Amino acid sequence: MRSLMTGRKGLVLWLLAAAGVALLDQLSKQLVLRALQPADSVAIAPFVNLVLWFNRGAAFSFLSDGTGWQRPFLIGIALVAAVIIVWLLARHRAELLFCAGLMLVLGGALGNMWDRILHGHVIDFVLLHAGGYQWPAFNLADSAITIGAAMIIIDGFRHMHKPSVRESE
Repeated sequence: MRSLMTGRKGLVLWLLAAAGVALLDQLSKQLVLRALQPADSVAIAPFVNLVLWFNRGAAFSFLSDGTGWQRPFLIGIALVAAVIIVWLLARHRAELLFCAGLMLVLGGALGNMWDRILHGHVIDFVLLHAGGYQWPAFNLADSAITIGAAMIIIDGFRHMHKPSVRESE
């Protein structure tokens, strides 16, 4: 697998995988848009509901009360992040855990960015709750970003305690 990810093909594969994540995110949102109305809430487990919420802000509805300036701002951040992630993928394409994390973050960012461009907001639909408390609604893109960020952090910890060339002499 590692040899497959080196060279130009490796970058293309990471980018195709990110596009696949964004596509799955968009498909899941289209299914929810067809099945639910904004006030609907369907229990699928004792602690999980499907809902239809429109988030004009960032994660956890941060900046959602803005007057509209946040849409181009958040699209711009997603574009800058995408460029940086593609550059990192090109430089580190054989580092599997790191690149898998980057790929998930990129796919999630593209999925949510597409929502902002097309709809002016992000479509959220998974609501976790327990004991009268609830987590802000999220979507597949948010999950990919969270899992990808965790993978990048884990990869960083894996490399943190490796001795440098000087330490091993």
